[in-house]
Amino acid sequence: MNIGIVCYPTFGGSGVVATELGKALANKGHQIHFITYSRPSRLDFFSENLFYHEVDMRSYPLFDYAPYELALTSKMVNVAKFEKVDLFHVHYAIPHASAAVMARSILASNGIHVPVITTLHGTDITLVGKDPSYEPVVTFSINQSDAVTAVSEDLKKETYKHFAIKNGIEVIPNFIDLDRFQRQKKDHFRRAICPDGEKLIVHTSNFRKVKRIQDVLTVFMGIREKMDAKLLLVGDGPERTHFERHCRDIGGCNDIRFLGKLEAVEEVLSVADLFLMPSEKESFGLAALEAMACQVPVVSSNAGGIPELNLDGFSGYVCPIGDTQMMTEKALHILKDQNLELFKKNALARAKEYDLSQVVPQYEALYEKVVSKPIKEMI
Repeated sequence: MNIGIVCYPTFGGSGVVATELGKALANKGHQIHFITYSRPSRLDFFSENLFYHEVDMRSYPLFDYAPYELALTSKMVNVAKFEKVDLFHVHYAIPHASAAVMARSILASNGIHVPVITTLHGTDITLVGKDPSYEPVVTFSINQSDAVTAVSEDLKKETYKHFAIKNGIEVIPNFIDLDRFQRQKKDHFRRAICPDGEKLIVHTSNFRKVKRIQDVLTVFMGIREKMDAKLLLVGDGPERTHFERHCRDIGGCNDIRFLGKLEAVEEVLSVADLFLMPSEKESFGLAALEAMACQVPVVSSNAGGIPELNLDGFSGYVCPIGDTQMMTEKALHILKDQNLELFKKNALARAKEYDLSQVVPQYEALYEKVVSKPIKEMI
C-alpha cells in the first residue's frame, strides 16, 4: 500500500509514534511518504520504501505568520497526485486533520479519491483543541475523517466529552520496538553515574508544566532521605531553567544530572532502577512504555491513559496527581532489594503486550477497511 503520513517531526510522542509506525510499515513492504516541514527526528535510516517530502514554506511580506496549513495541504495534493497515494494517515489533529480534509476535497475535484485517517494523540484534544480559536475546525475535521483512532480509552472518552463528535473512534494504543528498547549492558555507564551502588532514578519529558517536574524533584529528595540515589533528567523545555535553579537552592545538584535531549534514550534507561512520571496530563505515557521495555518499573500519576499502561502493583504504582508523599512511599517500596527484580521483570512483561508486532497489524487492518469502502459510504 502507498501511504502518506503527516506528523510533527519533533521528539514529541505523536511524532515519534508516527515515525516508528512508518518505519515498521516500510519494513513490511508498504511505501511510506512522510510529509512535514522537517525530516522526522527518528527517520534515521535508509529504506527503499521510505520517502520524505518537505513542505515548502515561503515568506511573503503580506503574512506576519506563514500559513503552514495551506502549504501542507498543497504538498499533500502534490504528493498524492505524483506518488499515487492510497490514503493519508495524519497524526495530531491540529492542523494536520483539517489540511488532510481540504486536500481530499481538492483531489476529489480532480477525480482522485484519497481517504483520510486521523490519529488523536492527546493535547490536540485535551489542551489545544479545546481552545475556542480551534475547536470548530477540530470538530469538523474529526467528523469529516474517514476513520479516527485514539491512543487510549481515556483519550477517546475525553474527545467525546468535549467535542460534538459523530464519527466513530477506534482505540489503537501506542507501541514499542522491543528490538531497540531493551536493557543493554552499560555497566561502565552505571559505574560512572553511581560509583557507590546508589539507586538510579530517571525522568524524561519535554519539561512543560503539565509534566510536574517539581514533583519529580520532591519525590527524588524523599527517596534520597532514605537511601543513596541519583537522578538523571532527559529532555529539555521551558521548565528546565527554573528546575536547575531550584536544585541549586536546595543543594541537590550533586546527585542530579541534566542530560538534555538524547536520541539513544534507551542507553540511559538500561541503567535505571526506577522511572518517574507524575504528569498532570498524559494521554498514553509513551516515555513510561519505553522505560518498561528496558525493565524499569514506573511510579506515575493516574493522569489520562497512564493507568491503562502502568498496572498498579505490577509494573509499578499509580498515584493521585500531586500526591508526592504516596509516590515517594511507592518508589521506596520498589527500590528495596527484595522487590526490585520482580518489578523489573513485570515491567518488561507489560511492555511486551505493546510490541509493534501486536499493534501495527491493527493499523494495517484499518487501512484495508478504509480503502475498500465504496466511495459513496465515505463522509
